[in-house]
Amino acid sequence: MSEPVNLNKFRKARAKVDKEQKARENRAKFGRTKAEKQIDKARADKLSKLTEGHRLKDEPDQDG
Repeated sequence: MSEPVNLNKFRKARAKVDKEQKARENRAKFGRTKAEKQIDKARADKLSKLTEGHRLKDEPDQDG
């Protein structure tokens, strides 16, 4: 006859693995430093200013 097993141990072990997997995914998705976020924002701002600077100033109004 086999030895009885505690199903709570298996349930808790599975929950722990699931939690670790979710943490790994969140680290990959949200795990950026403040400096990295600031660099990305500065690049986006610079690109926005560059494209705005190349717009034509003498565009006719849409109203007519």
